Amino acid sequence: MSILIKNGKVVGVGEIADADVYIEGESIVAIGQNLSYKADKVIDAKGMLVMPGGIDPHVHLDMPFMGTYSSDDYTSGTSAALHGGTTMVIDFILQTQGKSLYHALGEWQGRSNNKALCDYSFHMAVTDFNDNTKKEIADMVNKEGITSFKTFMAYKGALMIDDRQMVGLMNEVKKQGGMVTVHATNGDMIDFLVAKHRSEGKLSPLYHYLSQPEITESEASGRFADMAYHTGVPAYIVHMTCEGALNQVRDAEKRNQRVFAETCIQYLIIDASLYEKDFDGAKWVMSPPLREKKDQAALWAGINQGSVQVVATDHCPFKWEQKLMGKDDFSKIPNGHPAIEHRMELLFSEGVNKGKISLNKYVEVTSTNAAKIFGMYPKKGCIAPGADADIIIFDPNEEHTLSVKSHHMNVDYSAYEGWKVKGKTKTVIMRGEVAVDKNELLIKPGYGKFVKRNKVNGII
Repeated sequence: MSILIKNGKVVGVGEIADADVYIEGESIVAIGQNLSYKADKVIDAKGMLVMPGGIDPHVHLDMPFMGTYSSDDYTSGTSAALHGGTTMVIDFILQTQGKSLYHALGEWQGRSNNKALCDYSFHMAVTDFNDNTKKEIADMVNKEGITSFKTFMAYKGALMIDDRQMVGLMNEVKKQGGMVTVHATNGDMIDFLVAKHRSEGKLSPLYHYLSQPEITESEASGRFADMAYHTGVPAYIVHMTCEGALNQVRDAEKRNQRVFAETCIQYLIIDASLYEKDFDGAKWVMSPPLREKKDQAALWAGINQGSVQVVATDHCPFKWEQKLMGKDDFSKIPNGHPAIEHRMELLFSEGVNKGKISLNKYVEVTSTNAAKIFGMYPKKGCIAPGADADIIIFDPNEEHTLSVKSHHMNVDYSAYEGWKVKGKTKTVIMRGEVAVDKNELLIKPGYGKFVKRNKVNGII
């Protein structure tokens, strides 16, 4: 199968050019003006943006959490991703304390094999670092192509590791050529505040937010950065929400340290006032929680300053029936938010169209930087000869409204119900196949492949 995309505006990190793109098999072969290749399929992209498919490096599909499972599995979640213009996701494997990393890998392979529509990879969340776990790190990096290792500084008794384990993991991951990523919040302080609010009968979703003040995130972010500085490991903070945490990254930069930072689309455009909607606020209960307007301004600035390199989603949806598990106690509301389908369009509408980021920066934070940071570039994250033909054709002017009635995520409400968006994904090409066209899915589960990633060095 060959495809020629003609008359589009091709956008990369450093360029915007009127050009054609020629694809053969799974790869991009040529880019240039007035290409004369004879193709099996010609797509006229006049008036459209031609951009690298989105890479969302923070999703949770079919994940066990708080006594239930996230409601999107590998088929529904990757279908929704493709409809929104994301052609690759990185999910998180969660090690069970007391069991091996390979045991966890087997569980997640059982959930994902032959089910994904877009390409995918894994981060390995290490929840029990010991001598046996340490021995598995080399195989994860060198044999499995899993080069990033997630740690939690919260969720004691289930996911959290202490600072001694963190430093031990960092030393081994650095030795093997990997990266350590972190959920940076002070779990002990949060647990104290949760218990305090519950004892006072303060049980509404608002107290989820009030149990995780900004200081819990900024303190943990700084502590993580310090440990990464001591060990020299490439470091990445996931789902950064606030100015205080961002300032910890800025402080690290003053000593010539690079700590990568990811924020998520929700932290840029919605805020903690949603928690005041009585139990309806449960729709936005996630960890860390939504923050304040001043934090949104800081994160947009961080993107433009280069201190925040990635905009992801932390997509972890739960149906309303699942959210109701916490109707009488905020601490029992499953933490998570559906966004995998809307990231690309919302960021374009709220960022590019409103003059907050450039079109080049948009491509950088939605695709290229993630590919570079996590060891997939230039196979992924760019439109260049030899790269995978993961391409979106995007109408920058089409207006539409987000709604549960039209989204493809397996969740029975929308966190963005009625949100008016300017900019829409029209056609998605996934490794040389037209995967979505005019809102119709054209590939089958199993088309998505697991991507083994290269070693990383903390440089992009």
